[in-house]
Amino acid sequence: MKTSKYTKVAVIIMVILFVVISVVSCSTHVQNSNNGNQKIPPGQAKKMSGSKSAKAYAPGQQKKK
Repeated sequence: MKTSKYTKVAVIIMVILFVVISVVSCSTHVQNSNNGNQKIPPGQAKKMSGSKSAKAYAPGQQKKK
């Protein structure tokens, strides 16, 4: 059975395309849920600041100026 060189080239191109598509589709995307409009929950703010109580970050516990 004879195979033409065009068939071999087509198979090589298909393999290269498969590898490229596989690599491109494996990328991860990170989405930031805090886009400036939403407030961070008091517990998360406490964790980020390292304090022991979330009371200072709760909206009902803050003094009005």
